[in-house]
Amino acid sequence: MTPLTFVREIDPVDILAVPAHRRLQTLAVATWACMMPICLVIFFLLCSLPLLWPLIILYISWVFLIDKAPDQGGRPSKWMRSLRPWSWFAGYYPASLIKASAISYTPSSSAKRLNPRTRDTCRKSTSPPTDHMSLVITLMVSIIGMGAFATFATESTGFSKAFPGIKPHLLTLASNFHIPLYRDLLLSLGICSVSKKSCTNILSSGPGSAITIVIGGATESLAARPGTADLTLKRRLGFIKVAIQQGASLVPVFSFGENDIYDQLSNEKGTTTYKMQKTFQRIFGFTLPLFHGRGLLTYNVGLLPFRHPIVSVVGRPIAVTQSDKPTKEYVEQVQAQYIEELVRIWDTYKDTYARERTSELKLID
Repeated sequence: MTPLTFVREIDPVDILAVPAHRRLQTLAVATWACMMPICLVIFFLLCSLPLLWPLIILYISWVFLIDKAPDQGGRPSKWMRSLRPWSWFAGYYPASLIKASAISYTPSSSAKRLNPRTRDTCRKSTSPPTDHMSLVITLMVSIIGMGAFATFATESTGFSKAFPGIKPHLLTLASNFHIPLYRDLLLSLGICSVSKKSCTNILSSGPGSAITIVIGGATESLAARPGTADLTLKRRLGFIKVAIQQGASLVPVFSFGENDIYDQLSNEKGTTTYKMQKTFQRIFGFTLPLFHGRGLLTYNVGLLPFRHPIVSVVGRPIAVTQSDKPTKEYVEQVQAQYIEELVRIWDTYKDTYARERTSELKLID
């Protein structure tokens, strides 16, 4: 795939020739991509029924005035996280998980029965004691973290079987929890707000509690292109401070293939497109990468991601010394360890899962 210029010829899908299981996979990805507008349509349809107005008023009041779940660990449901459609979602790319090192967990009989999509490459545990909490950080060099969602918000890649006792919470913008019905779906998957209050509450809720943060955010999404791995990390110290304040271990996770599921319009620094995107980001708090993938009926035009393997490699945990007011020197020391482990993951697996790369790992900011 090359950077988006103009689509000159549409490559249509021969629906009758597509196997049933691949149709289900595409349907699962398309449904999740449209889940926010689907929830809004359902909500407004319910609002059109006068008999439901009292319940709707109570629901809205509860959402905006009472419910604190987005900042308190959500309402994760094992049943919801294990639904069959999530396995179709993960199988679309396919998305998989590699346990490159043991992480602190409570032993259980299920520890040895890993999901077929999960590969355990660790030899000996070098993890902190089991009474430590794990702060799981995923550096997704991508426009949309599909691998992060599949691995940390569902059981489609076998996270709980690979790391029994660890309770992951994928974090997202607080504004997502203002959308009726959609918010409740997110909460049932254990997805929570990325606010500092949320991070603190989850990590202090007991051993095994873990948060998953997409560090690069909007800035990194603008640099996401097939074959590249440009990380926005140098000035990202907030997540390290939270980990130190809570005495939580840092676990680098690199997701290979995330950048290859979309093409993006050229937007180098200094261009009009880049300036408009950064202005939008300053005003609204997020940005809109100009990207394209495939569609339901075409292979090269649409907003669905391309099929490309996504492999999330969970690295070695980095133990920290708890401190309510960590010094700048200690924060930078931990950051250096974090970057070192991230580079180790890249160097170890790049020739296996990034064979088509056009450049090496770069820290751009």
